[in-house]
Amino acid sequence: MTKHEQMNRIENRGIVAIIRTDDASELINVVDAIRAGGVDVIEVTMTTPGALAVISEVSKTYGNQVLIGAGSVLDAETARMAILSGAEFIVSPTTKSSVIDLCNRYGKVVMPGAFTPTEILTAWELGADYVKVFPADVSGASYIKGIKAPLPQVQIIPTGGIGLDNAADFIAAGATALGIGSTLVNNKIISEKRFDELKETSSRLVDVVKETRKKQENPDGQTI
Repeated sequence: MTKHEQMNRIENRGIVAIIRTDDASELINVVDAIRAGGVDVIEVTMTTPGALAVISEVSKTYGNQVLIGAGSVLDAETARMAILSGAEFIVSPTTKSSVIDLCNRYGKVVMPGAFTPTEILTAWELGADYVKVFPADVSGASYIKGIKAPLPQVQIIPTGGIGLDNAADFIAAGATALGIGSTLVNNKIISEKRFDELKETSSRLVDVVKETRKKQENPDGQTI
């Protein structure tokens, strides 16, 4: 899959499912459930035990059926190890030019984290494909709308505290996609093996993104 195809998938799906857990033993079942719900862009954070092995297993098991990435990447060395393990995109909580440069060198999608307008524009100008605005729940969807007004060219993926109750607000505010973590996948859901619930929530999130985008394209609700 080319980088262009990877970016198309991220933007078309509109959801990046973030897996951060203390126990990686059920992660393949988690991936199965999320994928069955229609979300096939999945980030495994580097804080997850055995994250590189999980990324490698998902990459080998699903191939192009799942776009797998690494999150919570803090330096270029970790980014390189994740890419060599099969990660197709790299997500960071902060912006480091060395991480962006390495990802661009390998032809991988990179999403550095930023918050203020200066940080967001800096990340974009350094070569980010998307900018992860984190933590999004601190500012809300109105902040994303405010950022997009003077910086319409920046592709923003807000992350943190986004779920079914506010996903539509962030898409309507101009978010390219949404990073969704503990409101979708958390240790409790995994330990209780509530995979059907995980599938259902994933499906509902996909529907929210689709419906919100449809309303944006046709705000008057007219049949075309």
